[in-house]
Amino acid sequence: MNNPVAAVRTALVERGVADTVTVFDDEVPTAAEAARVLDCDVAAIANSLVFDSGGSPLLILASGAARVDTKLVAAELGLDRIRRADADFVLTHTGQAIGGVAPVGHPATIRTVLDRSLAGHPVLWAGAGDHRAMFSIGFDDLRRITSAVVMDVRAD
Repeated sequence: MNNPVAAVRTALVERGVADTVTVFDDEVPTAAEAARVLDCDVAAIANSLVFDSGGSPLLILASGAARVDTKLVAAELGLDRIRRADADFVLTHTGQAIGGVAPVGHPATIRTVLDRSLAGHPVLWAGAGDHRAMFSIGFDDLRRITSAVVMDVRAD
């Protein structure tokens, strides 16, 4: 599908959640900018961060207030190493550009980790396929629609 926002909308509905995609006039490519526009806590933004795990994608849905500890996550998942993916890798595996990557709507299923700290927010906001689109969802629904493993993604 050529329209990544449409792919996200379809994925949400197919997984039994409401299409809550909001498209903004201006870009919201960072958690801080999204939180400002949405008037919410940056910690309630679920950043979709793609990592390269030996050539396979790993999607980490991390709080906008978190910095992912790659060594911690790799160890918890039994992986040798994960590293932040480059723009081409992200686009190839998600069909979406960095700054607008959604938790769903990808060409194929991606192994996903969900930051445990996001559970503390009744409403989460995630990218919806491009730099201008976001959708709202609850933690349990986000876990379910992504089949994510819930874990701590940062060392405190």
